[in-house]
Amino acid sequence: MLSNSLFSFTKGVRRPDASHISFLLLFICLTFSCQNSFCLKKPTIPNWILEARNKWTYRGQKRPPFAIEPKAGQVSVWDFPRPPSVTLVDAVVRVFFEDTLLAKTDGCLAVKETANPPTYYIPPHDVDFDQLVEIDTTSWCEWKGKAGYWALKQSPKSPIAWDYPNPFDEYEQLTKYLAFYPHRLRCFIGDEQITPQDSTIYAGWITKDLVGPFKGQPGSENW
Repeated sequence: MLSNSLFSFTKGVRRPDASHISFLLLFICLTFSCQNSFCLKKPTIPNWILEARNKWTYRGQKRPPFAIEPKAGQVSVWDFPRPPSVTLVDAVVRVFFEDTLLAKTDGCLAVKETANPPTYYIPPHDVDFDQLVEIDTTSWCEWKGKAGYWALKQSPKSPIAWDYPNPFDEYEQLTKYLAFYPHRLRCFIGDEQITPQDSTIYAGWITKDLVGPFKGQPGSENW
């Protein structure tokens, strides 16, 4: 009969008991649920994002005539690639609001894009979220995807950081890492306090070894 042979096995193999069957059914249910609801699906890239990726004039392959020639020990932001690269920072990175430490890490990731000072992304486990609050603001990056924003609890209307909860596949390693706007903060790479990028949109960290000019000034929109 089918009922007697449904779980029949070859000779010498023990027939599963009720606990085994229950576990198997639970596993199947969880797998199905994960695929259909619980698991966060990676976003697809819409056409307008692809169009935005193609609009840039410079992509790090050749410096423009107006680029500052780097001297020995200097780095030109015009040598950074586009799409941006992601590299591990070989230094301790710290972020302060006044004298309050918001983040400290030796696992920071630097995102380097043509014409821009790097932005620095800090692992979430190295951020003091007791000082922060997530706010209802979002934006889109044509390379990394949809960003969410964070503010100080004492000043919840002014974002000081952003992250990518579910970035495009190419930048999956940045998932939930926080990048901080340096304009209202004190940010350090090693012992060097960085200079904020002069922009109301971009949030690059300028170190002493970088030469530009840097994107963000008037007329640089398509750099």
